[in-house]
Amino acid sequence: MFNYYYYTNSYYMLGNILVLVGVALMALAQMKVSSAYNKYSKVQNSRHLTGYDVAREILDQHGLSSVQIFEVQGRLSDHYNPSNQTLHLSRDIYHGTSIASLAVAAHECGHALQHQEGYRPLTFRNAIVPVCNFSYNLGWVAIMIGLFMGRTSIAWTGVLLTSLMLLFQIVTLPVEFDASSRALSILNDRYLVQDEYFGAKKMLTAAALTYVAGMLSTLLSLLRIVLVVLGNDRGRD
Repeated sequence: MFNYYYYTNSYYMLGNILVLVGVALMALAQMKVSSAYNKYSKVQNSRHLTGYDVAREILDQHGLSSVQIFEVQGRLSDHYNPSNQTLHLSRDIYHGTSIASLAVAAHECGHALQHQEGYRPLTFRNAIVPVCNFSYNLGWVAIMIGLFMGRTSIAWTGVLLTSLMLLFQIVTLPVEFDASSRALSILNDRYLVQDEYFGAKKMLTAAALTYVAGMLSTLLSLLRIVLVVLGNDRGRD
């Protein structure tokens, strides 16, 4: 009985530590991007262009005049929707003339350019979204059933299914990094002077860290599930 609780609790304790580390990483990444955004949202670009102005010019210059730009609610809720080829900019980015506004708007245009040229990581990520979402939910059901019934094989199947979400986040990294790279290249060539470019780069680098932190957090959560299953299996020995 002592060994049962010792091994089980040690697995669970380590798993909980991993989750806390993941939460801390996400919190730090969010703090960093918020700090960068708060700083560079107060620095105006020398050409006094808005995020909408820059986004419209970038899209038109790359043969994407058919892509519509909409203003949406929320803070940093900006995104490109490949299903209907529309660009959505939050109010502060849409109307803002700060370095941060231009950086975010150009980044989202980077996704539109990826979609236009059939950038493979983006195509692959879009293709696996429904599969990953479904497998993640089904995986948790399998894990809970497996643990409740003491059927380790079912639980491990659930672990495998939930791990597809990690695959999605790994594929997301090159997609986001590439979009930022495209954005910075365009901004440096046409819209920002050197000091402004440096600020935009810091802003987009901080934003990219949130995706890295998200991937690591998912990895740690997955390791916690593995430890829970291992602890449950060890406790039955």
